[in-house]
Amino acid sequence: MPTIKPRTPAPSLAVDTLAHGAWKLHEQRPDTLTLAVFYRGYHCPVCKVYIGELAGKLSEFTERGVDVIAVSGDSEERARKSAQEWNLGSLTIGYGQSIDSMREWGLFVSQGIKDGEPDQFGEPGLFWIKPGGDVFYEVINSMPFGRPHLDDVLDGLDFVKENDYPARGEA
Repeated sequence: MPTIKPRTPAPSLAVDTLAHGAWKLHEQRPDTLTLAVFYRGYHCPVCKVYIGELAGKLSEFTERGVDVIAVSGDSEERARKSAQEWNLGSLTIGYGQSIDSMREWGLFVSQGIKDGEPDQFGEPGLFWIKPGGDVFYEVINSMPFGRPHLDDVLDGLDFVKENDYPARGEA
C-alpha cells in the first residue's frame, strides 16, 4: 500500500458524480482546498451518519472556500439510494471508485462479509488537497468508526488559515 505524504502530489482521482457529471481532482480550483471524503458505501450505517453530518455542514465548508466531495466505490444506483435516503442535499457524491484507485490513495480495502455488502469496498479516508494538487492533511481508517469529528476539521481549517500553518508529516 503506497504511503501518501503531505506536501506531495495527490494521486489522480476521477469519478462520476450524481449531479455534476465527471469529476476530476486535477481540474478542481477551490479557493482554499478540496476536501475528499472517502466512505464505505450505501451498506454502512456509520457512513450514513457521517456523510449526513458532512452534508449538513456543507455550507460551513463552502464559506471557508472548501470544495467537498464524498466518494465511494458504489454503483450509481447505490450512490443514488444513499443520496436520497440519507438526505444528502447538494453534497457532491462521487461513485464508482475502483479498487486500484482506493489502493493508490492508501485506503484500506475490505472483503464483504454479510448480505448487502459489495464483494470488496474501501474503508474511510479524509484528505485536504491544496489547489495545486498537493496533499495537506489526511486521515485513513481501517474501520468505519474513529473518523475525525467534522467540527474539529472545521476548527483545524480555521487554525491553518489564521496562522498560515504548514502541512506536517512530510519528513
